[in-house]
Amino acid sequence: MLLGVSRSGTTLLRVILDGSPGIAIPDESFFVPLLARRHGGEIDASEFLDDVARVPTIREWGLAAEDVAPRVRTGMATGAAVAAVFEAYAEMAGKPRWGDKTPMYMRHLPLLAQLFPDAQYVHLVRDGRDAALSFLEMPEGTFTRTWAHPTTPARFACLWRKEVEDARALDREVGSQRYREVRYEELVADPESVVAGICSWADIPYESAMLDYTTAVDVSAKPHQQRLLRPPTAGVRSWRSDMSPAGVAAFEAVAGELLGALGYEVTSESRPRARPRLARAWYDARLAAWNATASVVQRSPLWRRRHPRLLDA
Repeated sequence: MLLGVSRSGTTLLRVILDGSPGIAIPDESFFVPLLARRHGGEIDASEFLDDVARVPTIREWGLAAEDVAPRVRTGMATGAAVAAVFEAYAEMAGKPRWGDKTPMYMRHLPLLAQLFPDAQYVHLVRDGRDAALSFLEMPEGTFTRTWAHPTTPARFACLWRKEVEDARALDREVGSQRYREVRYEELVADPESVVAGICSWADIPYESAMLDYTTAVDVSAKPHQQRLLRPPTAGVRSWRSDMSPAGVAAFEAVAGELLGALGYEVTSESRPRARPRLARAWYDARLAAWNATASVVQRSPLWRRRHPRLLDA
């Protein structure tokens, strides 16, 4: 599993690792929490496959429910059934293992640990101020906006701090054989060394051709991913020159302590203040409300009415 806050370089790392003959990592899945919510601890194979046939992402991957069907059976654990979708994708790609890169899952780490008890995690960490610059410039319609969608550096700092801290807590739970933290800044500065290290740790083959991805990606429909047409490049964004002093101060007021703990430069004095604590509480409450609402909607029979079968044609 590739973990990382949105706009932390996880797409770059996904494309590189997907170039290994040992693992297939598709574009963002989005459906893992959905299927887990709808099917509880164990699946009914017919019901599960009916839902698979309604998920747009699975169709976009070139899969049909019929491709997944031989791998699922009534009574199997939901995590194993969800993994069967990825296994079918890996088989189609001619690779023995699968991975996932969906930044949204940073909000669902306990669920991932429950569904996939043997998973390995690579957590890509980027200076939150640079990630904020990229995130806040994302065009409308690029991804679904939740109630907790950040619109300012301070609000993005709430997201960044929570998700990075949650992922690091996962490290303490699963240990170094299953969790590896990587810095985006090191990835773009020395991609060969960083990627080779990840591959050795994960026991997947490394080939130098993995870094030659620029002609193998199609970003024609993804204006926010045009940098994939260039090799790894350091300094594509710099909060020092591109973020206003007020924005830097607002971000650091919320997340300066974590920035410092990670070894990033902090320009303003970080001290506990009421407003940042309130901002974090606001973010946590809004996110919890969104997740609760999404869970109710996705469990509802109305979900199928809104999502007709897509793979029968």
